[in-house]
Amino acid sequence: MRKALVIVSALLLVAFAVQFVLAAVGGFTRPAGEDAYALHSLNGMAVIPILTVLTALFAALAKAPGRLIALAILPIGLVVLQPLIAMLAEASTDASGVSTPLGLTIGGLHALNGIIAVHVVVGVHRGARKLAGPVPADAGVAVRETEPA
Repeated sequence: MRKALVIVSALLLVAFAVQFVLAAVGGFTRPAGEDAYALHSLNGMAVIPILTVLTALFAALAKAPGRLIALAILPIGLVVLQPLIAMLAEASTDASGVSTPLGLTIGGLHALNGIIAVHVVVGVHRGARKLAGPVPADAGVAVRETEPA
């Protein structure tokens, strides 16, 4: 279970890195239509939540220390918060649908929350690697013992 925790937490880090790339794709898509952020939404509302729950589950199954389990659970709340922040930012437009300073500030919190979530997942991954123990120097190398002559 400890190796599974290392693997799934690494996959979660990759998914977060991809999420930032997909946000940039949405931001640079021209013309910016309704589907500019479709991949960002799919990754953020399906892949990342699934990997986040799996990370927390594997931390518990690996009998990780309570602090590491709590750290693994924390991104679930941060991930749930993300679409709420985005909806609040979208709702903070003026009557003609133009962004307001308040809406833009709230939108910035969406990015900040994502950065915090990544930071937490880095801590989880480091803790998972430490829990799994050091990799032996001869890992993956078959050593054949011979009898003394």
